[in-house]
Amino acid sequence: MINFRFIISIIGRLILIESGCFLICTLLAWTYGEKDLLPFLYSALVTGGAGLLLSFLIRPADRVLSKKDGYLAVALIWVAFSLFGTLPFLLGGAIPSFTEAFFETMSGFSTTGASILNNIETLPHATLFWRSLTQWLGGLGIVVLFLAVLPGLGIEGRDLYVAEVTGPTHNKVASTFTSSARRLWLFYVLCTGIQTLLLHVGDMSLFDAACHSFSTMGSGGFSTKQASIAHWDSAYIQYIVTFFMFVAGINYALCLSTFQGDFRKMFRDQEFRWYVIILATAGILIAVTLYAIGWAGPEKCLRDALFQVVSILSSTGFSTADYLVWPPLIGLLLLMLMFIGGCASSTAGGIKVVRIQLLLENALVELKKIIHPNAVFPVKYNSKSVPPSIVSGVMVFFSLYLMLFCVGSVLMSLFTEDMATACSAVISCMSNIGPGFGEIGPMGTYSHLPGAAKWLLSFLMLAGRLEIFTVLVLFTRTFWKK
Repeated sequence: MINFRFIISIIGRLILIESGCFLICTLLAWTYGEKDLLPFLYSALVTGGAGLLLSFLIRPADRVLSKKDGYLAVALIWVAFSLFGTLPFLLGGAIPSFTEAFFETMSGFSTTGASILNNIETLPHATLFWRSLTQWLGGLGIVVLFLAVLPGLGIEGRDLYVAEVTGPTHNKVASTFTSSARRLWLFYVLCTGIQTLLLHVGDMSLFDAACHSFSTMGSGGFSTKQASIAHWDSAYIQYIVTFFMFVAGINYALCLSTFQGDFRKMFRDQEFRWYVIILATAGILIAVTLYAIGWAGPEKCLRDALFQVVSILSSTGFSTADYLVWPPLIGLLLLMLMFIGGCASSTAGGIKVVRIQLLLENALVELKKIIHPNAVFPVKYNSKSVPPSIVSGVMVFFSLYLMLFCVGSVLMSLFTEDMATACSAVISCMSNIGPGFGEIGPMGTYSHLPGAAKWLLSFLMLAGRLEIFTVLVLFTRTFWKK
């Protein structure tokens, strides 16, 4: 039996955190003396009131979460956060349509960065800050934040942690999942702070630096400028953002181990090595191609190539150039990177490098079995045998990912005649990247799409961020059986 009362209580406590974020934005609006002060204040009051009602009026009979409860709770938490997150946009008039406000908010919390806004620079500071903050909160995970700051809930949190954190496996970096969440968030905050200071040393104001650090570490891509990072035309800023996008795409547990002094662990990790190889290979190929067509000098060609490759592979979605005017070969490489994504247990989207590795390893094993049918060839990762259940799970995930992409592309083709727009919108939202090809390129927006298309893409953002299983399992009859 699903413990609905406890799930509702958890949602109530979490949206109290969202209410606190609205109060921070209210203070920011008061500081700048802008018109969105009251919308954020009202949003904080409404969200806080709802959180108190759900937390304290609905008393759970027990505080035990099953695996089913964990999946349902995580999915509902993300939907609830996105619903309440629309309030500042609606009340402030920045986005008067509920469909578009939900799309923008889900895009933020899922760290997709797909936007319907065509006038970003006219928005008040607090509204811009809220857009970036949604990506920062969603980057490492709303539930992971919950486990980190509210350990007094009385649960260990394993099923919540597993349902939200990306990747085929979920290793703890401390003795419990709660302490693991706390350490990961401390590292996340530290990296965000360092990037903010480094960007502020450049040409960015402290406000812009903070907003872009939120978006970078969350692998989101929302910017305070319509032209994104290209607005500053600064090599220093582009290299800083490139480095931190690269960090955001690495397994955070691995980053934390390295930060604590175990440098060998990172370079021994097979997924990290392949992540670097993919990034370097694609970056060099694109840089050489750009230089061959006379795009710019060697340094700028390499800088633009690396920035765009890291931005796509880490699913951040920032841009410094319009890659739609580059040769088709580059477009094909970027499309492949959209599917691959970054490392497991990072803020990046996509299938993940480790899954691609396991699929290739399993394919090689099957080829060996054709020649030696009686031999035993285990699938290995980091010199260790991988349990068949994990390999099977990776294959099922890959199949579902491609099936969802195909079905989504067919449905999107009903809303646009441009197949490049339809297909790239689907993979961009599933992989939580943001920009795609066609009408939704790096210099375009999703504003022209009809409402039904925005709801479909919002669903794909959520499914992609929660790694397919957490969302699709809710649509099975077996899940709801006692």
